Amino acid sequence: MESYHVLIVEDDREILEGIGIYLRNQGYTVFQAENGKKGLEIMQNETIHLAIVDIMMPVMDGITMTMKLRENFDFPVIMLSAKSEEIDKVTGLNIGADDYVTKPFTPMELMARVNSHLRRYSRYLKAVDSKEEKEPENYYVVGGLELNEDTVEVSVDGRAVKLTPIEFKILLLLIKNPGRVFSPDEIYERVWNEKPITTDTIMVHVRRIREKIEINPKEPKYLKVVWGVGYKIEKY
Repeated sequence: MESYHVLIVEDDREILEGIGIYLRNQGYTVFQAENGKKGLEIMQNETIHLAIVDIMMPVMDGITMTMKLRENFDFPVIMLSAKSEEIDKVTGLNIGADDYVTKPFTPMELMARVNSHLRRYSRYLKAVDSKEEKEPENYYVVGGLELNEDTVEVSVDGRAVKLTPIEFKILLLLIKNPGRVFSPDEIYERVWNEKPITTDTIMVHVRRIREKIEINPKEPKYLKVVWGVGYKIEKY
């Protein structure tokens, strides 16, 4: 694929043009629309690989547009929302958006999300072309967190993360079972293959993993503590 096609649907002309500049600088082909109705029209005539969609727009808002596009298209959708649109943001995710970015945002943050989703979508397209029905069994994705068991690689929003072998094994155990809570004892037994003498080391390793994979370790997005029970990787 020579160039990804990204559609920006945003009624604020300054934001629309600003995002377009950054996307073009990264080599993407950019299409622009100022409302959801025009965004859907572009999709009917162009091949789109990812859409960045504002929630609040005239003529047709981003929620309605996303619902309609999901009837025919499966490419990633990143929603742009203001903090005051929290309910609409949740609604957007529930009806088919893949991610959201809250205004004001930095261009680097948005580009990281775009790159991450396009990589995953590219793998999906290759799988469809080769008539594969799913990702390789040893590849795991939770939100922007990606782990490849075969190559021992971890990345977050496209950024490579270096883990120690023990940290990798702990994260692998958790990401294989998103949503399931593991006690410190169980993690120790699964990773070290022996009965734990103390589980304090688990707490230390979890803290280090968080520092590496979380944007804000104090408010983790992926590796969560269930107080008094254990740890889990959040489902997305």
